[in-house]
Amino acid sequence: MAPYASDDSTTAGEVDEQRSGRRKAARYIVPVTVVGVAAATIGLVPALADSGDPDLPKITAQQLIEKIAKSDVQQLSGTVKISTDLGLPNLGGLESGLLSGAAGEGEGGSSADPTAKLTELASGTHTLRVAADGPDKQKLSLLENAAEYSVIHNGKDVWGYDSKSNEVYHGTASDGPERGKDQQPPATPKDFAEEALKAVDDTTSVTVDGTAQVAGRDAYKLVVEPKQSGSTVGAITVAVDAETGMPLKFTLTPASGGAAVVDAGFTKVSFAQPAASTFDFTPPKGAKVTEEKDAGKAPDKASGETPRKHPGKPFDLGEAPGHAPKAGKDFGKGLGGHDGMKTIGEGWNAIATFDTGGEGVPSGKAGGEFGGFIDSLGDKVHGTFGSGTVFSTRLVNALVTDDGKVYAGLVTKDALVKAADAGE
Repeated sequence: MAPYASDDSTTAGEVDEQRSGRRKAARYIVPVTVVGVAAATIGLVPALADSGDPDLPKITAQQLIEKIAKSDVQQLSGTVKISTDLGLPNLGGLESGLLSGAAGEGEGGSSADPTAKLTELASGTHTLRVAADGPDKQKLSLLENAAEYSVIHNGKDVWGYDSKSNEVYHGTASDGPERGKDQQPPATPKDFAEEALKAVDDTTSVTVDGTAQVAGRDAYKLVVEPKQSGSTVGAITVAVDAETGMPLKFTLTPASGGAAVVDAGFTKVSFAQPAASTFDFTPPKGAKVTEEKDAGKAPDKASGETPRKHPGKPFDLGEAPGHAPKAGKDFGKGLGGHDGMKTIGEGWNAIATFDTGGEGVPSGKAGGEFGGFIDSLGDKVHGTFGSGTVFSTRLVNALVTDDGKVYAGLVTKDALVKAADAGE
């Protein structure tokens, strides 16, 4: 039976206390750190079924990487399927609550705000429609049961529309030489492939493993694997369009085996120019419209409400969850650049660590009403550093010591304990 599950003898008051306990417990789950990185790995994803192995000219891994770098597809439309299995605990909505909390949802903002809505892609299976026409026009639609959520970037305007709640969020695209580049939808395999290739260094093996056909197009398969032992990452596979060099599919499989952690790839794709009307948007009659400047206004001193923070880049999920974590010293950025954070180790075995200044995670009898609940979410570990709790997904592990230090990375539990024992 799940922790705090109710039975016939449970009173309404006890149920309320149990729900309150879950909410309070969620505050202690430093796997908000884990969730932040997990959301960041939306782009590290398993392959859709191949329909054949085309006969293509031989190409080296270096040539294929260069082909990706030179790819400059400006116009496209298509359908992308994303499936994510991070292995987060299923606790009756706690997982989705943590993901929403990581993005700031539920703090008085709009349900149409992209920074909250797109975080849903970190869990489950989703179908997206994407379209682009140059750096100033993009559209991403998340198709749901009897509802649709869309983000539209057209010139200076960025719109988010949630048909289920009939709410609209309106923001302004950034100006400057990078305008448009940071407004690309974060769900296309190209965006995530570029991030993953930044992790390629001396600790990485990169090879070409034959060919595939994705969404009716011929592609090469690029495989990226850690050379080091101890990483939770098994392999990353990128299916690269043979003609354009654009990644069509991105796959991450864990070292532990089993199904891929995440899987995103085109099921349909066209490189023809989308109709101009694709990027038109007018708020529907009766819709609640939230302006970006209002969503980030100063708190009401009388109510004590805290304003939400908006990155000003609606298609960029920000530093946390942000982009996919890279190998080496950049890994810590995937954890939000916490003050005092440092990175130990290198490559795929890099571990981000920082001191919360607190007393760790409440557990056992000392944890009071949530002690047993917290213990059920993590594994208690011991070492020369003392003791602590490891919270795990299929990709990211995080150790929180009883004296408040945090160690997190794409590494095994044993690697975290070893780092804590070293006192680094």
